[in-house]
This record gives sequence, C-alpha cells and structure tokens, in this order.
Amino acid sequence: MSQSPEAPVEAPPEKRAPQSLTDLFFSFTFLALQGFGGVLAVVQRELVEKKRWMTREEFVEDWAVAQVMPGPNVINLAMMVGDRHFGLRGALVGMAGMLTIPMVLVLSLGFAYSLVADNPHVAGALRGMGAVAAGLITATGLKLMPALKKHTLGVPACIVIGVAAFVGIALLRLPLVWVLLGLGGTACVLTYRKMGKRGA
Repeated sequence: MSQSPEAPVEAPPEKRAPQSLTDLFFSFTFLALQGFGGVLAVVQRELVEKKRWMTREEFVEDWAVAQVMPGPNVINLAMMVGDRHFGLRGALVGMAGMLTIPMVLVLSLGFAYSLVADNPHVAGALRGMGAVAAGLITATGLKLMPALKKHTLGVPACIVIGVAAFVGIALLRLPLVWVLLGLGGTACVLTYRKMGKRGA
C-alpha cells in the first residue's frame, strides 16, 4: 500500500530588521501615534506581525523585562529594540520616536481638554474608551498565550503565576512593585533552577 505523503511543515516567517535609524524612528513614531490606551495590542501587532522585528516568544520575554524596568514599558521596549540593532544610537532614536511627536500632540490635546473638561459628554466618552483599551489588552494577552508553550516552566505553572498576579493586583489591590518583586522573583528563581537541571 502506498503511504500518503506527509503535509509540508510551514516554515516560520522570516525575521527582519530595521533598515536604518530613520526607519527605526518613524516606525516607533507611527506606533506611538496608534497607542491610545491599548498600546500593548498595537506594539505586538506592529513589531511581531507586521515588521517581524521580533518573534512572538522574543516579544513576550522583552515585554516582561520592559515592564519590570522603571519607566513606561513601551519606551523601555523601544530602547531595547533600538539598542539590539544599532547600539546606543538606536536606543536613543527609539526613545525619540516614541516621545517627540506624541509629546507635541499630548500638550495640544491637554490644552484642548482643559477647555471642555467640565462637559459631561466628554467625560462619558473618555470612560467608554477605557473599556475599549481593556478589551484590546485582554485580546492581546490571549493572542500571546501560545508563546508560553516554549517556556521552561510549562503552561500550567505560567497560568498559575499569571492568575496569582491578577488576584494580587486586581482583587487584593496589592502594590504593583511588591507583586513584581514577589511573583516575578519567584518565577525567575524557578525558571533558573529548572534550566539548571536540564543543563546538568
């Protein structure tokens, strides 16, 4: 009996890199101009799916580091990506791309908002945008879940740590820094020990 040929395995999309410092600057500027509230969803789509500067696994790892570092996490990520490709110049250009034009827009919008801040319709519209931002972040988190399959601790342990972080921050109202130090430190130690056992 003839055996049916196996289906070809689809190769992962080829990674790319920023073409120049100008490309890096305008890419992060365009990214920043889209990040109204749900910036995580925009960053993941632009850097992983469109630009292909990072794999999904690299994005999860770098985003985790960017969140632990002081300062806005998306700016930390921009500096990490810029440094990876162009060194210190790339880090500074990535940060400038995230800040320059958005800063001008925010100052202009802040002035405009001060003129209509007492309008109840404006306040209601802003509250509605908060719900949209929460939905975008949730959807992106679910989209990144498959990346946990390659994590050293395994999916069940990652889910337990994620749920514990949610409970600590959203339900128990614990300070973010203590949740990061406690759960983040525990996760780092467990991962390090498991990697050590595999390497032994």
